[in-house]
Amino acid sequence: MRVTRLAILLAGLAAPAWLHAQHAGHDAHHAASDSAFRALQARGARVMGVDQYTSSHRFELLRDGGRIALERDVDDSAGAERIRAHLRDVAARLAKGDFSLSEQVHATEIPGARTLAAKGSAVRYAFRPLARGGEVRITSDDAAAVRAVHDFLAFQRREHRSP
Repeated sequence: MRVTRLAILLAGLAAPAWLHAQHAGHDAHHAASDSAFRALQARGARVMGVDQYTSSHRFELLRDGGRIALERDVDDSAGAERIRAHLRDVAARLAKGDFSLSEQVHATEIPGARTLAAKGSAVRYAFRPLARGGEVRITSDDAAAVRAVHDFLAFQRREHRSP
């Protein structure tokens, strides 16, 4: 079959429309994602007491569990102290099996939370202050609990868009 100049011209005209539709779909997904992220950030600010856009979360998976670190990006002693108070509260609540603060921020049940609550005393939660905030170290010798810690932290890392 012979390709004519008209067929080539028509294909060339259709391609930009197709590419535009693909890009528009990506933009719509990105906008929805940004809207969900903005809502997460707003809930986080309410629960944690600091601006989420000028604070950094880190969720680190470690062999015996992991850690949650939250620090202000700028020198802000009042903000750092609010973070420390929040993380002290988080550590105490998690130790009692209360994952409600994380669920408030994320507006959903957090993967691994049920297992961690059920494991109770097999999991340890320790707060430690950092220069501009603090961290909660979560440890266990129980393999199922460590997997649950990893699930719990990996979910939050994705949601908070943390490295």
